[in-house]
Amino acid sequence: MRNIKLTLAFDGSRYRGWQRLGDDANTIQGRLEAVLGRMTGEKIALTGCGRTDAGVHALRYVANFNTHSDLPVADMLNYCYHYLPEDIVVQAVEEVPQDFHARFHVRAKTYLYRIDNRPRHDVFARRYSWHLPDPLDVESMRLSAQPLLGRHDFQSFTRAKPGKKSTVRTLSAVEIVRCDDGLITLSFTGDGFLWHMARILTGTLVEAGYGRFSPEQVCSALEAKQRAQAGPLAPAKGLFLADVIYRD
Repeated sequence: MRNIKLTLAFDGSRYRGWQRLGDDANTIQGRLEAVLGRMTGEKIALTGCGRTDAGVHALRYVANFNTHSDLPVADMLNYCYHYLPEDIVVQAVEEVPQDFHARFHVRAKTYLYRIDNRPRHDVFARRYSWHLPDPLDVESMRLSAQPLLGRHDFQSFTRAKPGKKSTVRTLSAVEIVRCDDGLITLSFTGDGFLWHMARILTGTLVEAGYGRFSPEQVCSALEAKQRAQAGPLAPAKGLFLADVIYRD
């Protein structure tokens, strides 16, 4: 039995997210498993590095699967490129030790959110950014991001209902950059992200950029552990899984 690691990128615009939903093929996992199944002649079960919501994109996503196929990894890479749709590209295929697990061995992830902050939107970027025509105060956004750093209970920043699973996560970095072309990028690096967490963090910091949220309110939201205390949910189309970092 071989353990095969895939590194890929995808445009999530027309998919219902990463995770296969029953017999629904309109997911990234579903499309990949269908192609890999034809390639190997086996029923393939992919393990992904995490779930992505409908409409969310990935610059770097990692998955792995087990197979008895003796097909060389170079041929696997070529097969995937030939048979996958244009909005999913496998960038690398590697054979890895049997104990490698795409999800359990993740040490950190970085999510990137793109905001088009020009008066008129870019017609070519409209599917990959959130257009906000009124100027945002980036410095206020940075100040309001500071209380989020460190290890906290992010219950206020997820749509997941309170339950047995912990909502404590460590956010190690938040970077907010205004580019000369009017694009604002927000990047979040942490040891894990809850359902909709990156999008709610973005929505909260946008509120700060419009003077409707302060660093003190961010602290209060963390302490409240209530979804209503944080900002709105940013649209999925501006969010990218940018990087996945693994333990040595």
